Amino acid sequence: MSTSPPVVSHSPVDHTTDRASDSPRPTTLIEAPRLAERLGLDVVLASETFQRTGSFKFRAAFNVAANVPHPHIITASSGNFGQAMAYACKLFGKRCTIVMPANSARVKVEAVLSHGGRVDLVDTTKVLRAARVAQLAAEHPDAYVASAYDDPFVIAGNSTLGDELIALPSPPDVVVAPIGGGGLTAGLVQAAQRAGATMAVIGAEPAIANDAARSLRAGHIVANETEPQTIADGTRTLSVGKRNWEILQHGIETIVEVPEDAIREGVRALFALANLKAEPTGALGIGAMLTAPDAFRGRRVCCVVTGGNVDPAVYTSIIAPPVAA
Repeated sequence: MSTSPPVVSHSPVDHTTDRASDSPRPTTLIEAPRLAERLGLDVVLASETFQRTGSFKFRAAFNVAANVPHPHIITASSGNFGQAMAYACKLFGKRCTIVMPANSARVKVEAVLSHGGRVDLVDTTKVLRAARVAQLAAEHPDAYVASAYDDPFVIAGNSTLGDELIALPSPPDVVVAPIGGGGLTAGLVQAAQRAGATMAVIGAEPAIANDAARSLRAGHIVANETEPQTIADGTRTLSVGKRNWEILQHGIETIVEVPEDAIREGVRALFALANLKAEPTGALGIGAMLTAPDAFRGRRVCCVVTGGNVDPAVYTSIIAPPVAA
């Protein structure tokens, strides 16, 4: 078995803005030979765990805060978009209110607060986050309501990752990324279509939160009745967004439905074979390759590891589960 260490590099795209020192960082490319051997696939990782605020969500949040004139931004988030928006608003001198589930990882709540955001916790078994956002929007007419995924500025911000991958000297044949509301996968598809690139996009979705996969099979949006309690908390959405669906229904190649055990195995594989800490949502792409390797075989694969913001107790329970007596 190969013992070669992961090889790390950065993509060549330069994000030039008026706030270049604060703008989104280029993604980190990691070649992990032991992981590729374990998967039996030609795969490179595009890790957004080193992005500002620890996930790809900063690309979207920065684009929203930079482009809307409103002094106050309201959004709902399980954590990553919330902390990214709080940080982006701090950069642009804006206020933000983040509606979060009461059971959100404490590390994500504290991150929002540390950037100056206001957190509004809701019991999602009683009040949907969207309903609470609507209530707050009525109370604050000066605010811009940003969806974490179903928003043109969000999709455009996420598409910058696709731009980077397409600009690589050897761009991937296919990129696999988590799908919840669809903001990232829609952005990747948008980037490929804009560039006229042949890069395909495959979504990785928890099997117990498979509304996007069911929608793709049905030919129209199919929603979950309640927020699914998958360990991949970044995908706990009721359905894909309408704007995202318009892009994805004819632009995404397929969606792999990933069992919870495969998500956990993805987290462990990234830790053990790529020396990379990822949250469960960020490991969905690895879980998809473990679940349906034939969808990727014979192709140059780029797996997007979307973030590394995970509660220490949750991470420990996955990496070192208790041994049964």
